[in-house]
Amino acid sequence: MQIRDLHPDHLDAALRIFVRSFGPVNESRRERWHRTAFQAITDRQALGCYDGTQLVAMARINRYRQWWYGRTLPMAGIASVVVAPEYRGQGVATRVIGAILDRAAELGYPISVLYPETVPPYRGLGWEFGGARYLVSMPAEALRGLATTPVPLRQVGPDDAAEILSVVRRCHAAAHSSGPIDWDESEAHDWLTADQPFGFLAEDGFLAYHWDGPDLQVAELVAGSADTARSLWSLVGSGSSVVDKVRACVGPNDPVHWLTREAVVRPAGRKPWMLRLVDVPAALAGRGYPAGLEVEVHFAVDDPQRPGNTGHWRLTVTAGTGQVEPITGQPGTLRLGTRGAAALYSGAPLATLRVAGLASGGDPATDTLLDAIFGGNPYLLDEF
Repeated sequence: MQIRDLHPDHLDAALRIFVRSFGPVNESRRERWHRTAFQAITDRQALGCYDGTQLVAMARINRYRQWWYGRTLPMAGIASVVVAPEYRGQGVATRVIGAILDRAAELGYPISVLYPETVPPYRGLGWEFGGARYLVSMPAEALRGLATTPVPLRQVGPDDAAEILSVVRRCHAAAHSSGPIDWDESEAHDWLTADQPFGFLAEDGFLAYHWDGPDLQVAELVAGSADTARSLWSLVGSGSSVVDKVRACVGPNDPVHWLTREAVVRPAGRKPWMLRLVDVPAALAGRGYPAGLEVEVHFAVDDPQRPGNTGHWRLTVTAGTGQVEPITGQPGTLRLGTRGAAALYSGAPLATLRVAGLASGGDPATDTLLDAIFGGNPYLLDEF
């Protein structure tokens, strides 16, 4: 078998494997899959595994940027990792995943994120759980009267993509968000064109929602002030005379949990995602940090797949940014494998990582500093 760039002529074969792996797709999703996969081929971000001339597996990278404590950095979104059923159990998936990791490094991505259908192959190559996509539900009636000081809103569509992104980015930067994807203008335009959500824009907020059977589904709601948050949620609830339930993708600490009078915002689903540091120094230097911290910490990373990440590192955090440099190792330094480094980057406490066997060495003072630097609860609003 050989792994090489996926050929455009093999897109139909790749889709057939995808359907055999995940089930039928409708015409709209089929067109979007073809468009996304073809763009990945053009960008050298799609790989196929061939048995002779037969395509038996594939994986691709979606080009994203991701928010980490109010700053964005490039993120390789791994998707469409599929293996033909008759080739499963032969190590094909591990080979394809390893190859797509190498391609992500070659293309300069500091980090990689994926939604796993199975965990062991990804953990074996250094990915670890970083966060989740959270779905909540609530009665529409509970949202209807939230607006106390209504703010001006206007309906928006694909031609407003640039203005929408400007508002959303200001909100995520101010909120020190970690996890959400920062779409580029063409991607936002395509989404607004294809899905046609009901979109509304305020000076410091954005709402997109659509019908989901008899209910409403909020795809995105961000706000920079209490008045805007209340106005946008009230707009969603304004149809409570015909809608019983509202579902929404939100962060685990979204203000809606505190806005409703009663505790009616209920968990409705959680889909975990995994993270890997592809380039340790670039990942650490590219993200944001709490602005009030002025700290320096030392730690070591062991990465069998990406030897350039292996070694001792000094991270200096000043004014919300990080500087990273290699240093000479010292006995007793905190040591992390790739899974431990990914979990720490995502905010997992060192005490948790030690009990899970993902961290060793170091001292309580270093643990406290690292918990302060990386602490958080990252989330995604999108699937890919």
